[in-house]
Amino acid sequence: MAILEVENLTKRFGGLTAVNNLTFHVDKGEILAVIGPNGAGKSTLFNLITSYNRPTSGKIIFEGEDITGMPTHKIAKLGIIRTFQETTVFKEMDVFHNVQVANHLHFKSNDLEEFFNSPRAKADHLEVERRTRELLNYFGIEQYKDEIASNLPHGHLRALEMAIAMSADPKLALLDEPFTGMNAEETDRAMEMVRGIRDQKGVTVILVEHDMRAVMRISDRIVVMNFGEKIAEGKPAEIQQNEAVIEAYLGKEEEGELEDVL
Repeated sequence: MAILEVENLTKRFGGLTAVNNLTFHVDKGEILAVIGPNGAGKSTLFNLITSYNRPTSGKIIFEGEDITGMPTHKIAKLGIIRTFQETTVFKEMDVFHNVQVANHLHFKSNDLEEFFNSPRAKADHLEVERRTRELLNYFGIEQYKDEIASNLPHGHLRALEMAIAMSADPKLALLDEPFTGMNAEETDRAMEMVRGIRDQKGVTVILVEHDMRAVMRISDRIVVMNFGEKIAEGKPAEIQQNEAVIEAYLGKEEEGELEDVL
């Protein structure tokens, strides 16, 4: 069953068409990769789904509800979260408090109860601390809880970003280049984290990524974009053999080198 449906989505910036009549769906529990050369429209697609930009035309349907142009905070409340190419953490704050701040959205007490430290406020603080420790442990960074975020190696910084994102208890996670800048060992660890949030936490995943080896290993299906349009869709093995994809990445004269890229 589809959790997200994108129907005839188009976004124009003046005379530039960044996304052109794009249609695809994501099934619940799926890991879908969106790939394509630089400038293909992948990040714009994420911006449209999360309402950072509003589409020129088309629809975005989430769990049967039209969310096209809905305010960003309401989309987040529905259960759609996004990570960015650049890590978006409080780099001068320690790891524990980065995740703790993200978990405050689960507070049930109001400002007055907070001020007087009511029983419900105390219960909220205990629950947030429990959730924070659970997420740090799940993503393997509990031992760095007192470390300032800016001191973390890149792989652990990405793990922290994932912990912050999962604090929202999302149904759908949009991951923008989650494996960028990682060595092979860090990439393998990050891939296990992505599989884990799907398999253990039930989160559906759409990821944009340039590491094609990682994409081919982790994806259930792949959507390929070029110049704002969908040029292919299918399972990884199908995409590797698709002539339109070969041409988009390498040009017609270099088809034999596709496996080095995909």
